Amino acid sequence: RSFPHDTGAFTQGLAIQGETLYESTGNYGQSTLRQVALQTGAVERVRRLSATIFGEGLALYDDKIIQLTWKSGVGFIYDRDNFELLRSVSYPGEGWGITYDGARFIMTDGSSNLYFRDKVTFAETGRVVVRDGDGQVRNLNELEYVKGEVYANVWQEDRIARIDPETGRVTGWIDLEGLLESAGLGEGSGTVDVLNGIAYDAAGDRLFVTGKYWPRLFEIRLVEKQDLSG
Repeated sequence: RSFPHDTGAFTQGLAIQGETLYESTGNYGQSTLRQVALQTGAVERVRRLSATIFGEGLALYDDKIIQLTWKSGVGFIYDRDNFELLRSVSYPGEGWGITYDGARFIMTDGSSNLYFRDKVTFAETGRVVVRDGDGQVRNLNELEYVKGEVYANVWQEDRIARIDPETGRVTGWIDLEGLLESAGLGEGSGTVDVLNGIAYDAAGDRLFVTGKYWPRLFEIRLVEKQDLSG
């Protein structure tokens, strides 16, 4: 199934609660935090970031939202109901993706690392290197915590890594090549219209994906890839 998505949204982070999506968008002068109706794609609430800030990943936790920034070294914590800024947290380097596993934050910075951060202080409490076989998986971007695994967009790739957060091992890949084309939407411009944005509705066991400037948001179901070599 697919749903409308704002083609003006440079999607950097995505989360869902019930029938409500929460989305972080990027680009200087265009970065926002927004609340979106799943069924219609209508933007119900929006908070614009300063023109000097590039919005990045977001995560829902408790009754709050945390939103990262790319190079500003700051994350914003908002009240989920009204988008009021409650406080900010700082971190070194870049911010790319973030998710919450029920106890701690898990974050990326475009490298091959997953960083674990304290829920209250945002201090780093550990990290793992993500590997697929012997090779490191770099450009880890938007994250979602799904049934004990971390699902990660890899920048400029049409697939999502499934990662064991305790070891950093990739347990599998979700191949989404051709997803945009399969909906009759044609090729994107290539470099910008990349797959980015994963949201998991635990209550309904629903998984959603989209991309930067994509016109649709997709609900997907995972199936084992059949071996066609035999």
